[in-house]
Amino acid sequence: MSEFDANGVRVAVDDKGYLTDFDSWTRDIAVALATEEEIDELTADHWRIIDFLREHQSAHGVAPMIRVLCKETGFSLKEIYELFPNGPAKGACRVAGLPRPDSCV
Repeated sequence: MSEFDANGVRVAVDDKGYLTDFDSWTRDIAVALATEEEIDELTADHWRIIDFLREHQSAHGVAPMIRVLCKETGFSLKEIYELFPNGPAKGACRVAGLPRPDSCV
């Protein structure tokens, strides 16, 4: 298991860079992970997606399916890719501190 250093805070990550402990996530860690995803700034739109992903994961134990993510946040898949160029699974879920999804998000 590897570690990710977010401005002096070390958290465990898997071999793909996803946090291994959902509860170790903080907003500062999200900012650091976003930088690795080549996202310069997390806007209110980014946070809306991140917050929804975290709430869904917390309530259901899994990341939402992409159609649920789009419906509940009001963003199209195209808009999600504009915000998270690596997509909802690699980009958004990783920044939100979710485990690596088993299937399409």
